[in-house]
Amino acid sequence: MMEEGRIEQGLSQEQQLGDDGSDVVFKIALWGMYLVAALMYFATTRISAPFGRHTRRGWGPSMSAREAWIVMESPALFVMALVYHHGQHHLDVVPHVLLRLFQLHYIHRCLVYPFRIRNDGKVMPILVCSVAFLFNFHNAYLQASWISHYGDYAASWLTSPQFMLGALLFLLGFCVNIWADSVLFNLRTDGLDKSYKIPRGFLYEYVTCPNYLGEIVEWLGWGVMTNSWAGFAFFLCTLANLAPRAAAHHQWYLKKFNDYPPSRKALIPFVY
Repeated sequence: MMEEGRIEQGLSQEQQLGDDGSDVVFKIALWGMYLVAALMYFATTRISAPFGRHTRRGWGPSMSAREAWIVMESPALFVMALVYHHGQHHLDVVPHVLLRLFQLHYIHRCLVYPFRIRNDGKVMPILVCSVAFLFNFHNAYLQASWISHYGDYAASWLTSPQFMLGALLFLLGFCVNIWADSVLFNLRTDGLDKSYKIPRGFLYEYVTCPNYLGEIVEWLGWGVMTNSWAGFAFFLCTLANLAPRAAAHHQWYLKKFNDYPPSRKALIPFVY
């Protein structure tokens, strides 16, 4: 168990923040993220972001999709590291473990994933890239500030059931996300083949977007591991963004393929 007054304050420590400038900024960033989640859900249930299979005209100038992914995900690596190393607990073992897990996801998302996608003319509106960049900047500041400065974890947190459950969810979601993306990439073994196909196998037999399901589970695990309002806010934002997009993907497949499996759900097996 955590030392008294440390682990137990994870979801309530915001109440103990002071009123100096940095604390006020953190409070605004924290509760602002919940507002972002609500606005994100409102927007994504009405408009599918115009990239990938939903690319369409009318969103202003565009840039290479590969470059856009690198740019928009980069704050999650660089801002996260910079803010983290200014925290009062940045040398403690638990914050360090949490940082490395966070970076595990974003090293892949920023430096590996963009080079796996096709770069044959695929583009993304600069507006979409810019909005995502700002979100990642905001979130990187929030998560780094919590784990390295405002959060207070004893080393024994690493052996607590809550941390181990969160870490299991995080790593399981991470692996599912990478596996599901790999299935999609491997559908086009011929570099000249630009057509879409129906993905099959394992979780694809149950849901259209196991990649999104994996990422949602991953950040649920982050919220559990960090035991924080900051971590839970990020989970809500991920859910608000990816659940409606999974529904949009599902409808796209149903319209495009007459033989699309009718029993397959969008995101959660047998449920949604």
